[in-house]
Amino acid sequence: MKILITGNCGFIGQNLVRLYKEEHDFIGIDKLGYASDINAMKLCPTWKLDLAVDNLDSVFKLKFDAIIHCAAESHVDNSINSPEPFIYSNYIGTFKLLEMARKHKIRFVYISTDEVMGDLNPEDSPFSDPYRIKPSSPYSASKAAADCLVSSYYKTYNMDVVTVRPCNNYGPFQFFEKFIPVVIVNALKNNNIPLYGDGLNMREWIHVKDNCNGIMSTLYRGRAGEIYNLGSGEEITNLELIKIILKCLNKNESLIKFVEDRKGHDRRYFMDSNKSYEVLKWNPKIKLENGIKETIEWYKNKMEQCK
Repeated sequence: MKILITGNCGFIGQNLVRLYKEEHDFIGIDKLGYASDINAMKLCPTWKLDLAVDNLDSVFKLKFDAIIHCAAESHVDNSINSPEPFIYSNYIGTFKLLEMARKHKIRFVYISTDEVMGDLNPEDSPFSDPYRIKPSSPYSASKAAADCLVSSYYKTYNMDVVTVRPCNNYGPFQFFEKFIPVVIVNALKNNNIPLYGDGLNMREWIHVKDNCNGIMSTLYRGRAGEIYNLGSGEEITNLELIKIILKCLNKNESLIKFVEDRKGHDRRYFMDSNKSYEVLKWNPKIKLENGIKETIEWYKNKMEQCK
């Protein structure tokens, strides 16, 4: 297939291209923002464009079989401090891309997030209703708005659109500002590791390779208009996860420094992904303990290369 992938120099985008570039012909669009990895431009032809601002006609002259829309501003703290870029990138950018997909009649796979559904209490059952929308941050609100827009294009225009909602991703090539890289890098440097609130916020984690396989399974088998949760079934508190990483690195837990909680901090995310397991014929295979060890080694090597 010839696939247009947005955000191909980002974390999920470049992992997806690395995994599937021998099977498919990828063309990338990336605005090459602060979190983009310019080295990923070598993986496939890349157009430096901002979806929310630039004209896309020249790219679409190439004709594609499908679009995988990964591009997004995704750092929650940044969205709290400055929401406007998130509205432009995540909502306006998605709108403009949808319009191009509608014009050219192209299958559209939209990469959302579990955060659009808001949070759970510790005793609650996992999210099973794919149409629940209750975002808590400007980031998740911008993604939720785009979710609704994608769904409306199916209902109104009968477009071939499908949405995936992954849980928290981790693995190689993730930008250093994210939770797990922050923990690993600070621990390796023997610096304090900041931890919001009491550290008991719970997250479901999936290795980026498993997530990418889920995205491609959605491209192949996902039904138009449907929403698919991509969860691993492995949830853990932030505090427990930090302790696991510190143990793997033989570092002392005294490095943990509790800090003032984030504004609007969701307590827990956990999704029911049985629909995806059954319909997409997809299952995550990398257990958290093994994936964390692999990820630690990747960042250790990366830091050695940067010296």
